Amino acid sequence: MAFVDPAFQDASEALGDLALSHVRLQGDARFPWLILIPRVAGARELEDLAAGEREVLLEEIVTAGRAARAVGEALGRPTPKLNVGQLGNLTPQLHVHVVGRRPDDAAWPGPVWGFGAPEPYPAEDLAVAIREARRALGL
Repeated sequence: MAFVDPAFQDASEALGDLALSHVRLQGDARFPWLILIPRVAGARELEDLAAGEREVLLEEIVTAGRAARAVGEALGRPTPKLNVGQLGNLTPQLHVHVVGRRPDDAAWPGPVWGFGAPEPYPAEDLAVAIREARRALGL
């Protein structure tokens, strides 16, 4: 795994590596939420990726969306909507959030960023979320 900013390590669980990106499960049980971190040294913006890398990242976003939906389904909270965001205001390392959303989630219809306090996964749910995300990611 390439260098991952400590902010990610402290707030998420490693799932594994896809062709381009290291994938993590955000440690907030309110939302099935994956983070893709391209393993490209010094990348801060999408423009820092080569054209072929951007194409790979787009396919990985689609795959991460399937994984977020699989997590939501496994935990009894199907996610009819996906939010995808590449912000980097607080953690400048290039990363993409893929968040499963539902009309009855805590932040609906607003964004998840900065909404309330993260709720840690209960141990059993975390194990299920990791297993289902990895399965859907093909890891």
